[in-house]
Amino acid sequence: MATPVSIKAVDAPDQPTVTPELEDLYRGFEKELLVPLWTEIGDLMPPNPRSKAQPHRWEWATLLELAGRAGDLVPVGRGGERRAIALANPALGGKPYASPTLWAAIQYLMPGEDAPEHRHTQNAFRFVVEGEGVWTVVGQDPVPMSRGDFLPQAGWNWHAHHNAADQPMAWIDGLDIPFQYEVEGQFFEFGRDVISDAERITPERSRSQRLWGHPGIAPVSQLGSTQGSPLLCYRWEHTDRALADQLELEAERHGATVEHGHAAIRFTNPTNGLDVLPTIRAEFHRVAAGVDTAPRRETGSSVYQVFDGSGTITVGDVTWSVTRGDLFVVPSWQPLSIRSEASASDSDSGALDLFRFSDAPIFEKLNLARTVVDA
Repeated sequence: MATPVSIKAVDAPDQPTVTPELEDLYRGFEKELLVPLWTEIGDLMPPNPRSKAQPHRWEWATLLELAGRAGDLVPVGRGGERRAIALANPALGGKPYASPTLWAAIQYLMPGEDAPEHRHTQNAFRFVVEGEGVWTVVGQDPVPMSRGDFLPQAGWNWHAHHNAADQPMAWIDGLDIPFQYEVEGQFFEFGRDVISDAERITPERSRSQRLWGHPGIAPVSQLGSTQGSPLLCYRWEHTDRALADQLELEAERHGATVEHGHAAIRFTNPTNGLDVLPTIRAEFHRVAAGVDTAPRRETGSSVYQVFDGSGTITVGDVTWSVTRGDLFVVPSWQPLSIRSEASASDSDSGALDLFRFSDAPIFEKLNLARTVVDA
């Protein structure tokens, strides 16, 4: 049987002298499926991360148009499960991965449609950049989805969706599919084909919101840390107010922002103050008009979606102009800088608002998290 291992003797510094004996040794390595470190160390142990992914931007207008066409042509039901269209990083060989660890997709649900119930070990969330009228049903708890809402869902929870409106709705899904796939730890299970009438009600607040959606307050009957957040929806009104307050406090010369003109919040699990999901960090950033953020490098990758406003994004040596809904990926250790060009004409807040999710919890658990901010 042919061996997949191929070792080439090269005349180079720090490599052994090329001789017939060395060539014979390498053929022996190949036959026994062995690879010597001295021929691979430059690739296996580089001085800093070299991501397989590359920076890329997806325009929301194009994604929405294609998703709408899919709504007319592609049914939702068992087999396909979801009308979800994944972002494929151009450097990852056509895999449906935004980065080596993160999956992002636009999901589209037509009026009156249901996405059937299932569950999976992959941690997931939904983020709504526009529209309303869809309910996600998690553990038989109907949760309304509206513009600006962030809806986390830890792995292995039953969930379905239904559109109670007379218009289609699109949102962004984020999951750790690539990470779980590569470490070979994922499970998936079908649930019911049809949700009950009781789950088709459209409450203003879900049961999880009524129990956990009170800032700084925890129900005594539910105390104890959980791996994922029991709060199934983080409302835009609270996110918006928190960001506005930070910039107002900065204007009053109180320390409240991560840097001048740059407010940021992190969605946290109310049971322990940690990230909302074990493998995914979610944040919201507001960059005031005219502000440039300092270039920042981090281990691990991130996906951003422009919620409101416009600006210029630079990742590594690539620069784009972005507007509402656009998505872009920041690979590991690539410097990111942001310039806000927002105004009252394209942003309700007058600033550039960005939703971000990343694989930071994985890197922190493995003690691999590093951040460098250029002055």
